[in-house]
Amino acid sequence: MTDTSLDTLGPVDFLIVEFPAGESSFTGEIAEELVRLVDAGTIRVIDMLILAKDADGSIEALELSDTDDLGPLQSLEAELAELLAEEDVENLAAAMDPGSVAGVLVYENLWAAPFASAARRAGGQLIASERIPMQAIIASLEADAASDVASEQKGK
Repeated sequence: MTDTSLDTLGPVDFLIVEFPAGESSFTGEIAEELVRLVDAGTIRVIDMLILAKDADGSIEALELSDTDDLGPLQSLEAELAELLAEEDVENLAAAMDPGSVAGVLVYENLWAAPFASAARRAGGQLIASERIPMQAIIASLEADAASDVASEQKGK
């Protein structure tokens, strides 16, 4: 990561995937898909953490290097920049429910790097970015479909 020029860096995002207490069923599929995205050149993983929030709210943070059996993630561990600080961990864990475990992923969007570089060279700067939750998209599509059905029924 330190060899990457700022001129060629793509947008960097983070996400937190929470697994509520008693609702996780890890099969290795998540790790395999993440490695597939890296191998395809879609993303570059900058940092990863595993957070556990006890029922009393106390937080334990593990870097990948703190984990014994990384499985497919072993290939990513050596490249991590370990960017997140203790204050970041506290802020990220605030969104978690007590008793849950979460994975935190900080990644560069390599697919968008050429566009981002061109925008910077043209004097542009990102002033807003937001991810739309899948649940909101599904709800919107369902509302549109229900509206279409209602309109069709009115027209009959």
